[in-house]
Amino acid sequence: MTLSAGKLWGMRRMADANGRFKMTAVDQRPPIKKPIAAKRGLAEAPWEDVAGFKAMLIEELQAQSSALLLDPHFALPAGVHRLSPTKGLIVTLEDSIFRETEGGRLSSEIDHWSVEKIKRVGGDAVKVLAWYRPDADPAVNRHQQDFTKRIGEACARYDIPFLFELLVYPLARDAHQTKDYVEMQGKRADDVLRSVEAFAGADYGIDVFKLESPVEAASVPGVGGEGWEETQRLFDEMGRLAGRPWVMLSAGAGKEAFRRILTHAYRAGASGYLAGRAIWADAFEAFPDWDAIRSGLRADSVPYMDALNRLTDEAALPWFDHPLHGGSTRVSPPDHRFRFDYPGFDGVA
Repeated sequence: MTLSAGKLWGMRRMADANGRFKMTAVDQRPPIKKPIAAKRGLAEAPWEDVAGFKAMLIEELQAQSSALLLDPHFALPAGVHRLSPTKGLIVTLEDSIFRETEGGRLSSEIDHWSVEKIKRVGGDAVKVLAWYRPDADPAVNRHQQDFTKRIGEACARYDIPFLFELLVYPLARDAHQTKDYVEMQGKRADDVLRSVEAFAGADYGIDVFKLESPVEAASVPGVGGEGWEETQRLFDEMGRLAGRPWVMLSAGAGKEAFRRILTHAYRAGASGYLAGRAIWADAFEAFPDWDAIRSGLRADSVPYMDALNRLTDEAALPWFDHPLHGGSTRVSPPDHRFRFDYPGFDGVA
């Protein structure tokens, strides 16, 4: 497949030299703000605390990362100067405050933030999370689809990769209710798979999927574990439906559970991971003892990432070897016509 110049460069920047994604998420907002506010005994977490933790994550975990995912509220302004220019910069666009309706959740962009601004600050990719349930109200699903398509079109216009994350969530009729950014209890594999299928069309402009396990994390046996073949079948189907390079998210899974998930994902053709809490949540529990947090990241998170990276090197599919790209990625057109045909932001060459 021929890639546009900006998307090709962004994909290469996100991955390591061998085309595998080892990406660390530092863009979480509620999962970091809520614990800090609770420990401080405040209604709202102080900006300095949230930003300080994110800056520490950048400092301590970037050596093991091919790219880091930052948010414009805290991580970008507080930590981008700490980020090595050899690392890829992914920037989040979705607002962490979604709108809950009777028919389902509605996503939106962060106010005063856009694909254009992410491109202007030097971002290598745009990340967006959309909550989705195939059985939600049709009007809600149309909103989520239009939201995604609008961002995909902007990413095409500004020639920057679109990294798209999907999470299923509880509807009002479900037994397990939560608004936290955690894996939905009692989720059905069919909901996860149908969600991926819903956004696999080329009109959404997605370059990389960031996907959750189709099976609850605690129930994933890992390749070779008891009953692993049925779980593998679901991961294989998810990879087939994605139809493009994809990575795994951790969704708050524990360290060992996430490692088991990756064994299935890599066997199914995933190209790496984009994870946060599985990597740093244990160290974060020491807040507000900053020295203990840093020690925990160095003693626990870094060795864990080293282990994930060895697994990724051994088993993940380089993104450019995905059947969509077929091992050959070139800009278009790949000859002397390039400067004449390459369009500006207005679409005019």
